[in-house]
This record gives sequence, structure tokens and C-alpha cells, in this order.
Amino acid sequence: MNFDAIKAAVVSLVSAHLDLFKAAILGIVEGLTEFLPVSSTGHLLLMEQFLGWGDDAFGKSFAILIQLGAILALLTIYFGRIWALATTMFTQWGATRFVIGILLAFLPAAVIGALAGSYIKSHLFDVRIVCITLILGGFVLLWVDRMNLKPRHFDATAFSLPRYFAIGLCQCLAMVPGVSRSGATIVGAMLFGSDRRSAAEFSFWLAMPTMVGAFAYEVFKNRAELAHANITAIAVGFIFSFIFGWIVVKTFLTYVQRHSFAVFAWWRILLGSAGVYAIYFL
Repeated sequence: MNFDAIKAAVVSLVSAHLDLFKAAILGIVEGLTEFLPVSSTGHLLLMEQFLGWGDDAFGKSFAILIQLGAILALLTIYFGRIWALATTMFTQWGATRFVIGILLAFLPAAVIGALAGSYIKSHLFDVRIVCITLILGGFVLLWVDRMNLKPRHFDATAFSLPRYFAIGLCQCLAMVPGVSRSGATIVGAMLFGSDRRSAAEFSFWLAMPTMVGAFAYEVFKNRAELAHANITAIAVGFIFSFIFGWIVVKTFLTYVQRHSFAVFAWWRILLGSAGVYAIYFL
């Protein structure tokens, strides 16, 4: 009996299943955090740093393709409204104006991403920056919650065009990992007079062109690597990202209508503080 061969087979089997477990966890994290004000990029960077999961384990294509699961979850839930918007945008001014508003909000991130995306990734994608921005972002959420703002706008499809553009400028802050795209847009919309629900809902609408555009760009840039991707691990991560992204999108608007952002704020502060402790004291 070849014990070395049996041992090698067992190790290989455990390793394969461990990769699927890691892929499932990363997919869950992506799905849960993509649309919440806690920063999905920050969470994935911390997991890569402290657990050794992420690009080093699966390649850059993994993070890109499991993000598609969260994108499709959002598009699936909003499909009826997207279709209604597409069929009326040329005949009804309200629909036309909302589409223009989304494009105006998307424009700043598209321009800055195209001009400075490589610089941002090479200089700002650092775990220390992630921890700091997680903590600062948590305090910003607590501050906004306690400002006792008096909302004047309750319909995400009826903001003024300058307000859409201003929210888009706020979204650009999320190019710094750990800030959170949804967090930046929600806080910006609330400071400009929106209530929590409409601010969160517009963050969903703005996520569509932003995430699809970023996904298409990353796929094109890393197209050579996709041919060598771990298809099974990607499939597992994609499925879990879709499921948990769907759950978040279906429940988040109702949650923020009834509750503050405190739970997300304290999670950011605790996670960022734990990261700082691990970096400097472990």
C-alpha cells in the first residue's frame, strides 16, 4: 500500500474543500457588505491581509467575478423598475430627468476612476488606510445620526439635477478603501436633505452603473487571467455573493426607515480598531 500516495490524496482533498470554504466565506462577505455602509473592499482587504485569503489564494479574477453576484442580485430585484424606466425615458420627462440624474451622479467617479484608478490602487489600497477610514467612517455615521436632520426630500427619483451631481461627488470619496460607496452616497444625500430611505434607495440606483462599469473595466484589464481562474471556487463565491446581496437589498430599505445607522457605525469602529491592534501589537 502506497501510504505517501494516500496521504497526498487526502491533503489534496482537504485543500480543495478548504478553498471552497474560503470562497463561500468571501462570497458571503461580499454580498453582505457591498450595499451596506461598511465597505466591502475594506472587508476583503482585511481578510486578505490577516487570513491570507483573496488575490493570493484565488487570483484577481476571483474578487472581480464574485462581485458580479452582488450586482446581479441588485439588478434582479430592480428589474421591473429598470424596465419601466427604460420604456418611459423617451416619453416621460420625469423618467428622462431621473436617468440624467443617475448619469450625472455616476460621471465624477467614472472620470476620476479612469484618470487615477491605477494610482489609487497602488498607493491607497493599504490595510492601515482601511482601518483608519473604517473608524473615521463609523464616527461620521454616528455624527449624522445625531444631527437631527430635517429631511425635505423623500423620493429618490425626484431629486434636483445639481443634487444628483453633488451626491456623485460624495461617492468619489469611496475610492479610498474603507470609506464605503454606499456610506458616502447615503451620508451625502442625507446632508443634502434626503431622508434615510430615499438616500439608501438612490445608493442602490447609483450602484448599478458604478458597479457594472467597474466590473467591465476590471474584466477587460484582467482578461488574460480569467482563462486560468479557479472556476469552481468562483462559482461558489458567486452564488453566496448573489444570495446574501439579494437578502441585503431586500431588507436594507425597510431597516433604515425604522432604525439608525448606529449598528453599522459601531461595527466599522470595532473592526477598524481590531485591525489597528493586530497591525501594531500582534
